[in-house]
Amino acid sequence: MDIPAERMEKLARLAAAQCPPYPAGTALPDRRAIAEVLAQGNPDAEPRGLVTVAGRIVARRDHGKSIFLDLRDEGGRVQVYARAAELGEAAFELLRDATDLGDLLAVRGELGRTRMGEATVFAQAVELLTKSLLVPPAEWYGLADVELRYRQRYVDLIANEETRLRFRARSAIVGGLREQLAARGFLEVETPQLHPIAGGAAARPFITHHNTLDLDLYLRIAPELYLKRLLVGGFEKVFEIGRNFRNEGLSPRHNPEFTMCEAYWAYARAADWMEAAEQMLATLVERHAAGPAVAGPAGDGADAVGPRPSSRHVLRNGAWLDFTPPFARVSYAELIRRHTGCDILDPQDRARVKRERELPAAATDTELAEILFSIAEPQLVQPTFVTDFPLAMSPLAKASPRDARVAERFELYVAGMEVANAFSELNDPLEQQRRFAEQVASRDPEQPSEVDTDYVTALAYGMPPAAGIGLGIDRLVMLLTGADSIRDVILFPLLRPQPGA
Repeated sequence: MDIPAERMEKLARLAAAQCPPYPAGTALPDRRAIAEVLAQGNPDAEPRGLVTVAGRIVARRDHGKSIFLDLRDEGGRVQVYARAAELGEAAFELLRDATDLGDLLAVRGELGRTRMGEATVFAQAVELLTKSLLVPPAEWYGLADVELRYRQRYVDLIANEETRLRFRARSAIVGGLREQLAARGFLEVETPQLHPIAGGAAARPFITHHNTLDLDLYLRIAPELYLKRLLVGGFEKVFEIGRNFRNEGLSPRHNPEFTMCEAYWAYARAADWMEAAEQMLATLVERHAAGPAVAGPAGDGADAVGPRPSSRHVLRNGAWLDFTPPFARVSYAELIRRHTGCDILDPQDRARVKRERELPAAATDTELAEILFSIAEPQLVQPTFVTDFPLAMSPLAKASPRDARVAERFELYVAGMEVANAFSELNDPLEQQRRFAEQVASRDPEQPSEVDTDYVTALAYGMPPAAGIGLGIDRLVMLLTGADSIRDVILFPLLRPQPGA
């Protein structure tokens, strides 16, 4: 940490004046949020009302015997006018000569207007709350270095209003989703994040160790198996919003630590979740996809595509995404056939494509399907349900009653990325045990290394027919706030360490 000499000199000046730069016991019982002061106060009243505000200095203009400061707190910004005549010479000189941009101040004074008509706090007393030793980014230029914005999110939040708005929007979106699930009768629960067996999804886990029990544990890759245990226990609608951890690569759409909403609905099928997901997402778009942080990144093509067609449209990459139900539907096999010419459900056609693509002899049908699907996936721009996934790719799902080769399952894609995954849950304990055993036998590092016998035991007590859904919170926030990277919607994303740091 390289502290500028000028700021160290000001720190010494504060010490000489016996003005603590980080005072203990500071109490501001009558402090009010700046936005509240401006909304409820009357700058034109006579006599003027006294207010106390606190915030960070984000601008200052020195006029000799007077200073104009701009203070900003979490929700607002106000101009402060300080004069030696009101503060006293010693206090005014300390304010003028020992404070900097970035310092945190408390100001008590009268709310009024300047001759230019701007609402202003005319300071009668000023207290330094925190001395900033490092220089914040210039206000009008913000923090432009993208890598630094991720590494020092606290500076990004200080400098960039867009970032603050985006994370406020994220909170509102998560709250809106929680509100909708509660209104549908779902109970919010919490399940373990330390699992004795890595299961519930296909992914490499993070491994940790419990010292007292001398037990290796896994950070959860999905809460699914615990949530379905609750259905066995008698809860009929449950959901959890929380962190999952997958030891995978980094990309604009992947972070090893991410947030999911998973919900399980007894006596329902995947088709029920399809309809519910349409309605919930349309409502989230209506309520939360609006405002400065949601118009899309600069150059997103807003001028070219015209005004927003409706409250259920979101601008992304120069096109309006329409979240008006019903969403488009296409089967997994039809999508691949449309974009690659392969009938993924036909063994002979799969063999043909493997030969043509010179895939290794050991390549599985699932690996082929994933390769072909990756070609089709970018074409799914408008909200689209991809249905009827191959059963081999869906070890926790029921087979479709129409075609035993496919699962009663769908995934929702928007702007070329998966946003949700849902299926009718397998509740046959013997079939589930068989599928688990197949996963273990495959020795695939992304599959469980042992059978979850406790989960199978739970199923043996009887789980009602049910459907579950997983909704990616980070990707949903990306869509609704115009973010290009998942790192833009995670406050502290995982980053490669800097050399020498």
